[in-house]
Amino acid sequence: MFDVLKNAWALFLGMLLLMVGNGLQGSLIGIRGNIEEFSTGELSIITSAYFAGFLIGSKLAPEMIRRVGHVRVFAALGSFISAVLILYPTVTDPWAWVFFRVIFGFSFSGVYVTAESWLNNASTNENRGKALSLYMITQMSGIIIAQGLLNVADPGGFILFVIPSVLVSLSFAPILLTATQTPTFDTTKAMSLLQLYRSSPTGIVGMFIMGGIFSAQFGMASVYGTVAGFSVAEISLFISAIFMGGLFFQFPVGWVSDRMDRRVLILSGAILGALAGIIGFVGSGVFEAVLVAGFLMGGVSNPLYALLIAYTNDFLAVEDMASASGGLMFVNGVGAILGPVITGYAMGLLGPGGFWVFMGLLMAIFAVYIGWRMTQRPSPYVQEDDYDAVAYAPVLATSTAVAIEAAQEFYAENVDTDESNDPKTDVTP
Repeated sequence: MFDVLKNAWALFLGMLLLMVGNGLQGSLIGIRGNIEEFSTGELSIITSAYFAGFLIGSKLAPEMIRRVGHVRVFAALGSFISAVLILYPTVTDPWAWVFFRVIFGFSFSGVYVTAESWLNNASTNENRGKALSLYMITQMSGIIIAQGLLNVADPGGFILFVIPSVLVSLSFAPILLTATQTPTFDTTKAMSLLQLYRSSPTGIVGMFIMGGIFSAQFGMASVYGTVAGFSVAEISLFISAIFMGGLFFQFPVGWVSDRMDRRVLILSGAILGALAGIIGFVGSGVFEAVLVAGFLMGGVSNPLYALLIAYTNDFLAVEDMASASGGLMFVNGVGAILGPVITGYAMGLLGPGGFWVFMGLLMAIFAVYIGWRMTQRPSPYVQEDDYDAVAYAPVLATSTAVAIEAAQEFYAENVDTDESNDPKTDVTP
């Protein structure tokens, strides 16, 4: 871990500043939108626009990089991000914010693709897993730190928009000034969604559901907090609890997942997520209960994203793993676009409790689905006690196809290739 940090400290420092900036604006949008008297429905569309832009960017950024290079794309998209952050408090119209959020999501997706390409280029077969772990920790830490910055100024003013603009601008300096080698950039031809679904129905359905849940957490948590009457300090603490849960559970879930039937772990996580939704809905009047619910929901949903990638890989040939990353990300992105809109509709019908109903119901539906799938397909996992394939790589829903492909490479490099202990042997589709 320390060797990875020593060789790529500038990249991680830049990514930390980027995530602080992104995490701060993500939470601030809901709070400031409420101050500007935007409706919950308008805020849900504004939130969804970010993920629409992110999905578009993930498709177009690779071609932009191939045409003009990493450095130019990185600098240009970074300038767009800084400009949009300043425009938010200047043009307080909900439809203008929708446009800003599309540009913001598009730009951040391109920046992530570029940075993750540098990270993957700086990694080796021996340290790729550690690099991905440190990248995940950096992302989560940046979002958590950002919540503390919500309390340094009035959300009704300009300062909280200026801070992330400055942080994003500063983040490019350590990356661009120390990136001595421009990484090669090649994307793998994506596997068709139908082929991917036939290989792992649970993986596809689960990634779609996790997209909806993550986007609700990342984009609508602050909207929920304002509608529920929380103070800015309470909102920042609540959102921090969500991502602290994800950071806390990520590595234990990964360790366990390589040593047991992943389907049982996924089912257990979905049930726990449904329980978290119940706790949040029933205990919505008690802030401590909301914190517990947020910690559990974040602790379950964030590791499930990486767990579902690993589970899908269990049904793929090694040579097909990288090509599956694009399809998995696309399905997750579609779920992320729909998540905030449905959450906003649920909150319009049920009040702030609709936030928990949406996530809890999705988790319950997924639990039922994975339970049913377990009766339709034999386990792909070897039952011997010594089964210990290294197959889990920590990645988040904020990652692009580059990081997911790196995780797929990590899996392919470390999975047990002994046919007598191959988790794909004798598995019927």
